[in-house]
Amino acid sequence: MAEDLEKEREFRDIVSIENKALRLNLNENIYGTFAEIGAGQETVRNFFRAENPSGTIAKTLSAYDKDFSDAIYGVGENKRYVTESRLKSMLSYETGLIEQRISRARHPNKLFFSYANTVATIDFAKKYKGHGWIGIRFQTRPKEEYSEIIIHVQFHENNAAKQQISLGILGVNLIYGAYYFHDDPVYLLNSLYDHLNSFKIEIDMINFTGPTFKNVDNRLMSLHLVKTGKTDAVMFAPDGNNILAANLLYKKNILTLRGSFRPVTKVNLNMFEKSLELFKKENKVDEDRILAIFEITLFNLKNEGEIDEKDFLDRADLLCSLGHTVMISNFQEYYKVVEYFSAFTRERMGLTMGVNTFIEVFKEDYYTHLSGGILEAFGKLFFKSLKIYLQPQKDPETGEIITSENLKVEPRARELFRFFKDNGRVVDILEYDPHILEINSRKVHEMIREGQPGWEDAVAEDTARLIKENNMFRKE
Repeated sequence: MAEDLEKEREFRDIVSIENKALRLNLNENIYGTFAEIGAGQETVRNFFRAENPSGTIAKTLSAYDKDFSDAIYGVGENKRYVTESRLKSMLSYETGLIEQRISRARHPNKLFFSYANTVATIDFAKKYKGHGWIGIRFQTRPKEEYSEIIIHVQFHENNAAKQQISLGILGVNLIYGAYYFHDDPVYLLNSLYDHLNSFKIEIDMINFTGPTFKNVDNRLMSLHLVKTGKTDAVMFAPDGNNILAANLLYKKNILTLRGSFRPVTKVNLNMFEKSLELFKKENKVDEDRILAIFEITLFNLKNEGEIDEKDFLDRADLLCSLGHTVMISNFQEYYKVVEYFSAFTRERMGLTMGVNTFIEVFKEDYYTHLSGGILEAFGKLFFKSLKIYLQPQKDPETGEIITSENLKVEPRARELFRFFKDNGRVVDILEYDPHILEINSRKVHEMIREGQPGWEDAVAEDTARLIKENNMFRKE
């Protein structure tokens, strides 16, 4: 009870939405437009209800009719309206209009902004909860280049009116945060949930760009979303920008390699390359629609209970330098990864893992929280003909090469393992250099950390060069 009361006090201490809107309204220099499509004019409504709305609102519109919307912002890609490209068109058009219509000579100190959202709320049958894109282009100094914050949200409430209210609150938090918290992006990100929570609305992607955020690494913002429970998983591209999982995963054949990648070694690369070759040969796998993902779970990021952000970025930099798409998740169990992907695609999937990890998957202790135990977990794991590609392991004591043919799982799980093995769901990676099986990533990391020589042989040449040039994984 004491903890609940403390949370209640913290909630009351947060600046109210009305007061946030009022503070913005009373700032004579903050001035801009609101363009809201799909869920009413819920954000600007808060500014109209506060005092002095004319101090902030230059214009507000809601181009619900598609023809009107197209006439203003151009025809959307594939005639879709709830997209990032549509949001960016809205923001660009509206800021351009402000610059044209408001004289800088008469208003030299104005800080212009454009706020926009394009969303789809829950449908009548309540089968589709809805989602949306929300963003702001703004200035923190007169005449400077615009900065942007763009986010994607998933609605979780089962009522359209409640979703609209949550959207309006989030919009005020975004505008307020852009102007008063832009010097602390993590605090700004947390403030987006003032008077909200992730049970109502989930932020599953955010990107900061422009001069105000020139030192912001969007991958760290991704990490923060997952670490604080705002979303279950995020993805970023080789260029470091966050990308929406739904867009990337849609109707894709997905091959996933999970690891700590601290650093990414020749073993990891062999697992990836050889499993990808096998995956391409699978029935009903379209080579042109394959997406390979390197996944890092929070459980592989934690070091002595805390996540080291520099250590995380070192791993991310190496994977991005190799041109890979990276996913950060809070999924400990593999079946949760498959469930997550299954929300976006019904195509074939594959998981690549080493023998040690595979043996761990068959331990019943991991599944005591499920009513159906290990059987329920494996029913979800091997969804839609999923296959596991198994990297062999060399026994350090006997030198024996361990594959699916001679590995040992717990006695109670042997028949379950045999079932999936006999049905072709477990495929051994048979092409490998025997020397790479002796590579131990933890030992490699320790050698780099301590400045010991010889670790270079365990990683690709370009990877070794980057580690040295950027002083990665070293003791502080």
